[in-house]
Amino acid sequence: MAADDGLSPYVTFGRDEWARLRAATPLSLSEGDLATLRGINERISLDEVAEVYLPLSRLLNLYVAASQALYRVTDTFLGQPAAKVPYVIALAGSVAVGKSTTARILQALLSRWPDHPRVDLVTTDGFLFPNRELEARGIMDRKGFPESYDLRHLVQFLSDLKAGRREVVAPVYSHVVYDVVPGERAIVRQPDIVIMEGLNLLQTGDHGGAPRVFVSDFFDFSIYVDAEEADIEQWYVDRFLTLRETVFQDERSFFHHFAPLSTDEAIALARRIWLTINGVNLKENIQPTRERAHLVLEKGRDHAVRKVKLRKR
Repeated sequence: MAADDGLSPYVTFGRDEWARLRAATPLSLSEGDLATLRGINERISLDEVAEVYLPLSRLLNLYVAASQALYRVTDTFLGQPAAKVPYVIALAGSVAVGKSTTARILQALLSRWPDHPRVDLVTTDGFLFPNRELEARGIMDRKGFPESYDLRHLVQFLSDLKAGRREVVAPVYSHVVYDVVPGERAIVRQPDIVIMEGLNLLQTGDHGGAPRVFVSDFFDFSIYVDAEEADIEQWYVDRFLTLRETVFQDERSFFHHFAPLSTDEAIALARRIWLTINGVNLKENIQPTRERAHLVLEKGRDHAVRKVKLRKR
């Protein structure tokens, strides 16, 4: 363990140091389980699950237990029935950095702890404005930037979650059609934990008429998945090439017109999209929120987590 300089809010752990904090936590995932959780072009191993994500699940389990106890104390003091309020975890980071895989692995591990078996995963993609609204506002090419989200809707969703409502409804997004699906909804019914995954979750500040209450106000714990920009860009290009051979082949795909591109054309296009859109969003909006996270997972070029930074409490 290495204490960062006195100005840093973090303590940094090498992977071996962090792995020891697993203690006796058993590995509850099999290779078959992991195969269903991996993202495109990610080669995460069971060793990494054991060394990185098991210690993290143990830490989160302790935080959840402490939070539940605190709610019980407050309810006792107020003389009211104990309310079931989910523990909300934010998971932020760039496009192509591996947020979705991290979220799915944490969901699987946390749901195996006996004190909180119900763990829901919600992505902020569903809270993007529909394409027709983005086009009307002239920001279709800013999709994923803070102003492209219906922040009032997202804040209301999180507010209802933390109020302990029996059912909270979230919109659903399709990556095939690249749009919010009209009329389709995901219902969240008082889970023990909710993992919110998205690009700009840790932001404050007024973007596109954002309310004074911010999305980040509702999080009990936040995680930022980090890597060097050059590595993330290469992962984005690799993913684009894979999608060209798979999802883009589907005639329903919004990006079906990219399917016939040659490899060189696809690489050039992916790098142009990164340079003009995703890289800009990372530098201007996403990366500046990194220091607000409770925990940072730092990845190396091979996509494996090399360091873990935990905020000092």
